[in-house]
Amino acid sequence: MKPVINESDLHHQYKAEIVKVMENEPYAQFLGIRLMEINEGKAIAELDVENHMLNSHGTVHGAVTFAIADYVFAAASNSYGKTSVGISNTVNYMAAGKKGTRLQATAIEEKKNHRMAWYKIKVESEDELIATMEALAYRKNHYFVPVD
Repeated sequence: MKPVINESDLHHQYKAEIVKVMENEPYAQFLGIRLMEINEGKAIAELDVENHMLNSHGTVHGAVTFAIADYVFAAASNSYGKTSVGISNTVNYMAAGKKGTRLQATAIEEKKNHRMAWYKIKVESEDELIATMEALAYRKNHYFVPVD
């Protein structure tokens, strides 16, 4: 019988390593997304909107809004050191982000078990709700932090 792994303990013991993995995510680095907080099943990130992130209407491109939402989803779902990948999500765009502002995304875990985890994500800017996302992660057998 396999020993039970306490993922809360793993998160606290290897938090620095988990943060490093998430901060080194290449696409997030390319966009300039900054991880502000990571806890068990929760993550917050920020992104300053630059000119190249705008659409033809002069507002934040939906792909940029999606990218920061997806990033905090990845950070929250991987916060236990267990490799997790997104398998589905639904995004609702509520308002247009604006040039020169900062987007802040927050992911919060609603439920998890050995194989699946469900998250609610919100993206805000200047106290306005820009988008929401509901996302489902598949939790693989692999841990990317040491497990005894």
